Amino acid sequence: MLKIFKKQSAGYCDGLNRRDFLQIGGGGLGALSLPSLLRAESKVADSSTDKAVIHLHLAGGPSHQDMFDLKPDAPTEFRGEFNPVHTNVPGMDICEHMPQLSTMADKFAVIRSLVGMQNSHSHFHTSTGYDKKNLSNVGGRPYFGSVIARIHGTAETGAPPYISYIGGEPGYLGPVYRPYKPSGTDLKLRSISEERLSDRRKLLGSLDQIRRDIDSSGQLEALDSYTQQAADLVTSGTVADALDLKLEDPNVVKRYGSKYSQLLIARRLVEAGTRVVTIQSGGWDTHSNNFTSLKTRLAELDMGVSALLTDLSERGLDQDVTLIVWGEFGRTPRVNSKAGRDHWPRLAMAFMAGGGMRLGQVIGASSKNAEYAKDRPVHFQEVIATLYHNMGVNCQTSQLVDPNGRPQYLLDHRQPIAELV
Repeated sequence: MLKIFKKQSAGYCDGLNRRDFLQIGGGGLGALSLPSLLRAESKVADSSTDKAVIHLHLAGGPSHQDMFDLKPDAPTEFRGEFNPVHTNVPGMDICEHMPQLSTMADKFAVIRSLVGMQNSHSHFHTSTGYDKKNLSNVGGRPYFGSVIARIHGTAETGAPPYISYIGGEPGYLGPVYRPYKPSGTDLKLRSISEERLSDRRKLLGSLDQIRRDIDSSGQLEALDSYTQQAADLVTSGTVADALDLKLEDPNVVKRYGSKYSQLLIARRLVEAGTRVVTIQSGGWDTHSNNFTSLKTRLAELDMGVSALLTDLSERGLDQDVTLIVWGEFGRTPRVNSKAGRDHWPRLAMAFMAGGGMRLGQVIGASSKNAEYAKDRPVHFQEVIATLYHNMGVNCQTSQLVDPNGRPQYLLDHRQPIAELV
């Protein structure tokens, strides 16, 4: 099934009654009273782009110095148990437990000097670049995927522009731009014909017309689009097919492994027309047994991410689809008494690939024990600005209007990472 991820009761695309369809079409008629729902930027959505972003959030905070920034010459209490290995890019060493990625370092870039994190377990920061308190008086900052949905709209395939397995907040853009959250693979309508669905759309249109003459906020125009999007989704089966790995080549499925099959689903979703797909891998909060845990997790990550990079390249998607892999912060340089590493928001890493970027390089450098950024600090927002850039959005000029009528830039750090673009 597919449910619209929202705090109120969800609508389902299976066995709909009239009330259900009204809910999926516009978040419920009650949603029409939300003040200035879409009094955001007046720019018409551009559905022509083929660009997309796959966002893999490593929940808990991955250990930067045990993945892509090993310190073999550091004192024992900092160095840890893993050894670096050479990659196919000279001078770009990574952890020994990621052997497949070591053979394709020319297909990705690593940022070793990421700064600007919050000491909080949340994907809000990696999805917005801001603290949750920012603009909270007008609904908060919208997630990256919600902004892309607002600017680019729905693709011609009818696939939702923003799908997230971990939810997401549209902030001041309003609930129309919440992500879709898959909750299964059966998205096709079983008990309602397109004719009946058409009748219900006509009913909703009639009800909307009652409000249209007295509504001057622009909400209804956007909600009409939302209704069309939902109708297209439940009748086309496009997303249902993308989520069904039985339709994929078994050899490709095997290549990804069981842990990161969602990366394969993400690739299928962007091929179906989704613009931003967010997935999550848990278990990276390694306060104890860091090295025992990471031996398994890094091997799984290596398998899944290398499979995706190969897949994108073979399918000619590597110029259009950007992959970002990161977490909410790094881990302490010093190993604790439980053989673990604790939270370290002063420094983190990011892994980026695809998107037509200049890859096969390391950006920035950390101090000798991976405590802080020594060279070329890269702010979290610069990474997100790069994602926007790859999606054809210029953060230098793009603004959205909040419910108070004030234009808001997407970020404070608006320049994409020059080394990549």
